[in-house]
Amino acid sequence: MHEASIEKLAAPATGSTVRNSKRIGIVPNIRKLSIIIPCYNEENTVAALLDKVSESSLPNGIEKEIILVNDCSADATDTVIKEYIRANEELNIIYISHETNKGKGTAIHTGLQNATGEYVLIQDADLEYDPNEYSLLLAPILSGHADIVYGSRFMGGHPHRILFFWHTIGNKLLTFISNVFTNMNLTDAHTCYKLVKLTTIQSIPLQEKRFAFDSELNVRLSQIPGQRIYEVGISYYGRTFSEGKKIRLRDAIRSVYCIVKYSVFNRLEKSSLPQSKTLSQAPKI
Repeated sequence: MHEASIEKLAAPATGSTVRNSKRIGIVPNIRKLSIIIPCYNEENTVAALLDKVSESSLPNGIEKEIILVNDCSADATDTVIKEYIRANEELNIIYISHETNKGKGTAIHTGLQNATGEYVLIQDADLEYDPNEYSLLLAPILSGHADIVYGSRFMGGHPHRILFFWHTIGNKLLTFISNVFTNMNLTDAHTCYKLVKLTTIQSIPLQEKRFAFDSELNVRLSQIPGQRIYEVGISYYGRTFSEGKKIRLRDAIRSVYCIVKYSVFNRLEKSSLPQSKTLSQAPKI
């Protein structure tokens, strides 16, 4: 049914113009959303996070596939997760545990290898992001306007915890540097929430193993021709370092290095990247 409407838009009567052809594309049939949750020393938050994920509602009857990847936590994260799964057997939870600590990026790689949904979303286990806002991210895709959606902590009227001034400046500086090299105008390049088609992200030869995974992903997504990237405002319930926040200055430095590396010195050939199937690629008439 959607394909018929696309044909009609792509082939207008002689003398008319193709209005909205660059804005409205194929509306995907999303049956399942894969939610990848990398965990490292999150014994105090992971159970509450799983409650929020399981209780969140998705539009159009979309099913949730929860993929937990424990990156060799040194606390009781493993025990908490196993107890939660035993107490909630009805939930679709896939649990994978690394025998050694390999980094957040590697945990996400492991999750991607086991995902089966049409779209994938990364969810930190620290309760800084609200799973009840998944529908906000899905909306531009389900309306046929977007291929990729970022959840921005710096736009919209949602709750945002007041924390460190210099941390915020650093985050915005990283976003600025990312935008310079990717030619995008994101407000929050290093947000956790990035909603991407599974086949798209699986087709990219991502290499980064730790926090710089985000920087590499931003660059690679910007190199895919025809991808329509949207942002939506989301809430942010940030943690302090005493509450368990893990990112450090060395992670920011590595992120800058990776932005330059993958956008200048290690670019991918367009022929090796997935192509977007939207009306913006319809032949001109």
